[in-house]
Order: sequence, then structure tokens, then C-alpha cells
Amino acid sequence: MAEHDAGENATDGMPRKKFSGKKLVLFVILPLVLLIGAGAGVFFSGLLDSLLGKKEEHAEEAHPPEPVGPDPHAAPIFYDLPDMLVNLNSAGKRPAFLKIKISIQVSKGEDIPAIEHVLPRIIDNFQVYLRELRLEDLRGSAGMYRLRQELLLRITAAAHPVKVKDVLFKEMLVQ
Repeated sequence: MAEHDAGENATDGMPRKKFSGKKLVLFVILPLVLLIGAGAGVFFSGLLDSLLGKKEEHAEEAHPPEPVGPDPHAAPIFYDLPDMLVNLNSAGKRPAFLKIKISIQVSKGEDIPAIEHVLPRIIDNFQVYLRELRLEDLRGSAGMYRLRQELLLRITAAAHPVKVKDVLFKEMLVQ
């Protein structure tokens, strides 16, 4: 029994074995990562400021800023362009015609006189573009979308300082 006790004392005298890799990750690194993550979450969520008693100054809330753009709840402003009748680019002997009624949406009511001032240029740009279209260019919703985008681009260029929001088709007849 003495030998047995001496054997136990011999192991007690030896230095203990270091943490294995799994135990190191489980008991040291994992809790450290969790604490850092929780601290970052509390910091970025703003809970840390309320817990520490820090108060942010809300000078902006006392005086709300003036709206910069037009009122989003205001009624839209539309301007009807004159009806246009153009012959389309057709390779066949039989001519094809396009009759179109367009309305444009502007940002402000004060822009209407500026649109009327450059109306001949807008109509000319539209006529030149529309005369080069083929019947195939107008087919389907994709054709209508491309036509709307092209007309919007041309009217925006012709009436530059005026902000035109949209081009709307009131009537479109291809014959």
C-alpha cells in the first residue's frame, strides 16, 4: 500500500497537464468571442448610451428642417402636349401611321410656362424620333417602355432646367 501511496504522491508532484486544444477553445476563446460580440451589439444598438446615462442633444428635433424638394403629398401636375400624327418608317409599299396623345408630369406648376416656351423644340425632337420608329419597335410592353424612356430623355434634354417626372400616353393608335 505504501507503494501505491507513493505512486499517487509521485503524480501529485508532477506539473499538471496543460489545457488541450478543445478545452482551450471551449473555456477561453468561445466565451471571449461571445463577450466581445455582445459588447459590440450593445454599443451599436445604442443601449450602452442609455445604460450609462449619456443623453444626446436633439437640437434638430426641436427645429425640424425645411423640406428641400416638392411636397410628396401635393397633387401631381400634368401638361398635355398637342396630338401628333407621324408616318412610321416602313419598308413596305403601304405606309404606317402613329397617332399619339401625350401628357407629361412636371415637378412644379411654375414649370408650365417654361415648357410652353420650348414646346416647338419638344415637338420637333418627338417628331424626328417617332418618324424613325418601325412597327416592330412599338410591339408589346417592352416597346412601350422603351418609347416612354426615349421620349422622357428627349423632353428632359429640350426643357433642361425644368424637371419632367414622367411621360404618360393618353392615346396611341398605330394604323
